[in-house]
Amino acid sequence: MSPIAYTGTIIAVAVVLFVWNKIPVVLVAMMVALALWATGVLTLPQALAGLGDPAVIFIASLFIVSSGLEMTGVTAWAGQLLIKGAGEESRTRLLLFTMGLVAVLTALISVNGAVAALLPVVVVIAVRLKRNASQLLMPLVFAAHAGSMLALTGTPVNVLVSEAGSDAGVGAFGFFEFALVGIPLLAGTMAIIVLFGERLLPERNGASMPSDFSRHAKTLVEQYGLASGIYQMRVRATSPYIGQTSSAVDFAAYPGLQLVAIQEGETASPLRRSLIAEGDHLLVRGEAEAAATLAADMHLAFREAVKSGEGEGTLFNQRSGLAEVVIPPRSGLIGQNVFPGMVTESGDLIVLAVQRAGAELAAAKAVEDGGGIMLQAGDTMLLQGTWKALDIHLDDPDVLVVSSPELVRRQAVPMGPGAKQAVAILFAMVLLLATGVVPPAVAGLLAAGAIILSGIMSVEQSYRAISWTTVILVGAMMPLSTAMVETGAAKMLAERLVYLVGDAGPIALLAGLFVLTAIMGQLISNTATALIVIPIGVAAAVSMGISPKPVLMSTTVAAAGAFLTPIATPTNLMVMGPGGYAFGDYWKLGLPLLIWFFVVAVFIVPLIWRF
Repeated sequence: MSPIAYTGTIIAVAVVLFVWNKIPVVLVAMMVALALWATGVLTLPQALAGLGDPAVIFIASLFIVSSGLEMTGVTAWAGQLLIKGAGEESRTRLLLFTMGLVAVLTALISVNGAVAALLPVVVVIAVRLKRNASQLLMPLVFAAHAGSMLALTGTPVNVLVSEAGSDAGVGAFGFFEFALVGIPLLAGTMAIIVLFGERLLPERNGASMPSDFSRHAKTLVEQYGLASGIYQMRVRATSPYIGQTSSAVDFAAYPGLQLVAIQEGETASPLRRSLIAEGDHLLVRGEAEAAATLAADMHLAFREAVKSGEGEGTLFNQRSGLAEVVIPPRSGLIGQNVFPGMVTESGDLIVLAVQRAGAELAAAKAVEDGGGIMLQAGDTMLLQGTWKALDIHLDDPDVLVVSSPELVRRQAVPMGPGAKQAVAILFAMVLLLATGVVPPAVAGLLAAGAIILSGIMSVEQSYRAISWTTVILVGAMMPLSTAMVETGAAKMLAERLVYLVGDAGPIALLAGLFVLTAIMGQLISNTATALIVIPIGVAAAVSMGISPKPVLMSTTVAAAGAFLTPIATPTNLMVMGPGGYAFGDYWKLGLPLLIWFFVVAVFIVPLIWRF
């Protein structure tokens, strides 16, 4: 068999295995790379070159940046804005807001960057609104493909056709000139998805959807009876408590009030200094009237950020949070005495309440110098402290954490610690990508490195943030493009098609080139497809005596229509797992969109750029 025959056979077998969906897609992709080497189509370095390709590295770095935005609450904030703008009931408004946002972002930072940034936002929205992720994620990606036609920076293909126009002597395309077709493409895409998407998309979620923690704090304070009885009061400059020790704080004159803890003003962690200072906070539990009397007598100020008595806002905010832990069998804490207001051995966490069998244990005699609650297996404790303290000290075999503080913070604390730095890093990456000062892979690596150096994420967290399935899948499939070019298979196919339609007129040429580009673009990268088709299209236009500009723009539109398979683009693969999609789900919605792209490329493009 010839190298072209081997390549065609490998492609056919891979497509069958992808459609069959019984073998993990990563294994299929790796088998494709190894088969290209085993048949002698590519050398071993060529077969494995995709794993180190700059595009693959860029995608991996984008996962880190995206996770950094999620960890700091930027995505939670964006999700809240989307929900607020679209409403919780209107599917149409939610889709329009989401698709519009990803399209604009795509025009600035490319399809991969926009989808990677908004993917966790949309997943959180799906969880929060109890909608199927499959109904939202594919529209996100397909709108990003349409949005890539809004500006020169939307996709590498735009840059390639602009340079090709300049080389052909007809002039390069302007930065926003692509929007002349990009706007109709995006409008049509939105209309098709809104009108037919619900019926054409499956109703399912990914295998591992996150829990909805948006109301987590409210649930905990209500379960532990703290919803209307916790107050955080700031020590004013005139307070008699200034200069006193913690033990000097006596609530004997205020029946019904209990001192839970004294917190440092700057860090919100339990007071470690021996004396109370201005700006420190008293965490008090009890009746509202008694708390108001205490505040007036001792010159204390209620926390301004929340209304007095809203326990979840007092205990759960940007600086500090809550965690529920269970005492497991054989825990070293069994038999130890604890009491509400007790500070743990680390000095960073406060015990707010203890429950046994779902009921709060009375602790009237639970004082530090005696008594208390003796812990048993199965007891639950509500702990409060800074987010950093919760992350560090709950990694303890003596307790089981019910819900990870890190996951809770990501969803429930918009614009939390490090959010400003994360936004600045994202803006800098967008600027680098938009200006082209450095290659995309370099911009992505610089942004990922800044996320780690700024302390937003640790190195270990960055490893976990990367979707290795997507990275390996993309890298393993890239050699297929190389094989198509090296063997001459792609060029032979393109030349034969142009030969068949070239004499039928310019419209037929556009149609033929669109079909060729669209078909190849479902199997290999649209950039590789464009590199193959562009020179053939320009040559055909010159031989027919027409302008290459409409041919180039039509090819660009066809390359953007990568809708029919999950392997068509990295972004199609990104949403496959979270959306719970199968290989055959893509073409159902993708085909109507591809038909619309065909109409624009073949009939609208010549009206804007004349032959």
